[in-house]
Amino acid sequence: QVQLTESGGGLVQAGGSLRLSCAASGRSLRSYGMGWFRQARGKEREFVAAISQSGISTYYADSVKGRFTISRDNAKNTMYLQMISLKPEDTAVYYCAAGEKWMNYDYWGQGTQVTVSS
Repeated sequence: QVQLTESGGGLVQAGGSLRLSCAASGRSLRSYGMGWFRQARGKEREFVAAISQSGISTYYADSVKGRFTISRDNAKNTMYLQMISLKPEDTAVYYCAAGEKWMNYDYWGQGTQVTVSS
């Protein structure tokens, strides 16, 4: 079992930056592809970004491409999402996820709220 805990969310003005972290416990993340998702109030959860086990391959939703950067530090058992040029439409609860297969996730965190004010 893998337990995932997100942190780093908060309130930021439009144009600002935040870095989210996803810390894992229970097992090493080295064997897992990981991703970030988000869910805005009243909307379905949507994909944000994914990263391969090694960190070499990444993939982004068009809505965040060029503004968000996903990364991981397997030695620290942690994944990150650096977000810049934030927009009010980025407001959502952000979730991290891990899975043994690319883009197929078995474990989810509880989420961290990101609010971008205009």
